[in-house]
Amino acid sequence: MNGQPHRDLAGYAGNRPDPKWPGRANVAINFVLNFEEGAEFSLMEGDDHAEAALSDLAPAPYLHGQRFLNIESLYEYGSRVGFWRILGHFRERELPFTFNTVGRALELNPEIYEAIARTVSDGLADVQSHGWRWIDYANVSEGEEREHMGLCIDIIKRVTGERPLGWYTGRPSLNTRRLVVEEGGFLYDSDAYNDDLPYWATDFGRPHLIVPYGLDTNDSRCARNQGFDHADDFFIYMRDAFDTLYAEGAAGQPGMMSVGMHCRLIGKPARIAGLTKFLDYVMTHDKVWVAKRNDIARHWIATHPYGK
Repeated sequence: MNGQPHRDLAGYAGNRPDPKWPGRANVAINFVLNFEEGAEFSLMEGDDHAEAALSDLAPAPYLHGQRFLNIESLYEYGSRVGFWRILGHFRERELPFTFNTVGRALELNPEIYEAIARTVSDGLADVQSHGWRWIDYANVSEGEEREHMGLCIDIIKRVTGERPLGWYTGRPSLNTRRLVVEEGGFLYDSDAYNDDLPYWATDFGRPHLIVPYGLDTNDSRCARNQGFDHADDFFIYMRDAFDTLYAEGAAGQPGMMSVGMHCRLIGKPARIAGLTKFLDYVMTHDKVWVAKRNDIARHWIATHPYGK
């Protein structure tokens, strides 16, 4: 297993640290808006097959050597409509969140590029790197993945004026975390789903922070045949996860919750109500820290530095 991430089945082993969230919050929650539209598998981007994942047609077979116009159109809804609808609800409530942005998607959509720049400048959001393309990097060479990492860093720097501090591929390779560590400028990555708190890893020569993400508290379940058929399905699941973590925090063990959103999924009219109900529900609670992802990472580094 030399040069590859190792498995840690023990974690905190029943001795989870007190995160000491700001305001002594019972739970920290981070909303993550994934912007991927246009960067998915596509013959027009030089791939040999069309996209098949995470749309209202998914799961669908990969179509080799031909375009999949229905998938293309469903992805386009995300950038044409869904992005703006979701952004409007966060702006209306002034709730902090994180853009998880694919570099090529930014490059293809200057209007969204500018909207993200304004939102970051206003202090409402930060930007986490989500790869140069929304593709499966398990099938990409190490050299190409390293090149794509650099391209994504560069465009986010152009958008925000600062280099990105977090990384999340979503469909990573065995090389991804090592390349993140070797690049040297990231505070953390989120290609993990294995805890309710951040933790330190030392797989690749120096301490590296992991801020785990969530696939259960994620609107991708609308497209994974896992039961999010109605807006209330999303709301009820998010509410129950939040309530459990909030109660655990009140009992002395605060945790963290990530809520994953996709422009072409939760951005649909029939689904957005589930999100807005949950946003309003969270806002009725006092002991909650609604945070940007970079702020969670910075807090953990300051409060729980490696080795202490």
